[in-house]
Formats: sequence, structure tokens, C-alpha cells
Amino acid sequence: QVQLVESGGGLVQAGESLRLSCVASGSTFTINAMAWYRQAPGKQRELVATITSGGTTNYADSMKGRCTISRDNAKSTVWLQMNRLKPEDTAVYYCNANGYAGSWYVNYWGQGTQVTVSS
Repeated sequence: QVQLVESGGGLVQAGESLRLSCVASGSTFTINAMAWYRQAPGKQRELVATITSGGTTNYADSMKGRCTISRDNAKSTVWLQMNRLKPEDTAVYYCNANGYAGSWYVNYWGQGTQVTVSS
């Protein structure tokens, strides 16, 4: 099992920045990719950014150019630096980790951290 704990959310004004953190604990050796998703009220959860254990990143078009995902494998931590935030970025942001425990695919979620961007 892996536990994910996010932090760093809050209320900011449009144009400001936030840095989200997610610390993994437990069987972290099973983790390959880590990611950030978000879910706005009344909408489906959507991918924001992913990063593999080797550092390959991928970004959703909605946040491309405005955010950077990074990780420290030794600390089992992933960050999401978000800049030039917009009101439409308001959502609960979830940390995700996935990989394999032997031949079993494993997928874990954090409890989420609220990001609110005021206009």
C-alpha cells in the first residue's frame, strides 16, 4: 500500500502562483509514474500533469506553459508549480501514483487539496 498526502492548496488571486506538494509513504518502491489531476465542481476529474520515475513529463493543454511538475524519487515527493493562475483553475487537486507490485498494477490517490483562484 501507498499513502499520498497533498499540501499547498489555498486561496489566491488570479495571476498568482501556488506550489502543491505530495509525499508518498509505504510501499513506494512500487511507484513508477506520479501525476496531478484536478476536479472542478460538476466536472469530471482531469489530468493536469504526469512525471515518470525517469523524469519524463507530460502536461494537459489547459495548463501547458503555466505549470511544472517535478519529483524527488529519494524523498518520494512530487510537486506541481502553478503560475499565472486563472479562476478556471479552481478545483480540488489530487495526487496520483501508479506502478506495479510484482505483476499487479497498483494505482493510488491522495485525499486532494483545494485550490481556489479568485478573479
